[in-house]
Amino acid sequence: MIKVMIVDDEALVRSGVSMILGTAEDIEVVAACDGPRAMDLFLRHRPQVVLLDIRMPVVDGLTVLTELRSRPDPPAVAMLTTFSADEHVAAALRGGAAGFLLKDSEPEDLIQAVRALDRGGSVLSPQVAGTVIAGFVGTRISPEARRAVDALSSREREIMALLGEGLSNVEIGQRLFLSVATVKEYVSAVLAKLGAGNRVQVAVLAYQAGLVRRP
Repeated sequence: MIKVMIVDDEALVRSGVSMILGTAEDIEVVAACDGPRAMDLFLRHRPQVVLLDIRMPVVDGLTVLTELRSRPDPPAVAMLTTFSADEHVAAALRGGAAGFLLKDSEPEDLIQAVRALDRGGSVLSPQVAGTVIAGFVGTRISPEARRAVDALSSREREIMALLGEGLSNVEIGQRLFLSVATVKEYVSAVLAKLGAGNRVQVAVLAYQAGLVRRP
């Protein structure tokens, strides 16, 4: 079972996300709380995945993210947001967030996101990708990012651009008429060649290199 903790200051959001994830046979919501209780419950239940509201009163999401990522065996953390553009996103990216999800994401998308996070992947809602990353990297093309991209093959650059759009492996495969297994191999190669830790970092580089058109 994939153990998940939901951290949000709104009880209705916690309840709704818990109900959605509860429909998956391989996912167990072990805790749902607000910011002040997050670390106590994390230490008690040790979830592999944390879905964390980026904006909360008293103890905000960035504070909880920093504390979670400082643990010896940190969980995968995806930030929940209501907004496709949020001024806290840059700090969350730097703080090690493995993805960003809109609170009104489709139920199946939330379930698949948790599974991806548990496998060590990253998640980025397509609705969030453009404005979030473009807002983070600014409007200037980075020469360093362009040089890094030059080391990739043309197909790898295609894959990288689609990661920048927030597409999943399945969606990339459908777009390029490739099997999911082949897409996974290309994504692994891109991560290795760029020295990136996750798909979100690759997406950021895709914008910095100008592979993705900015909103």
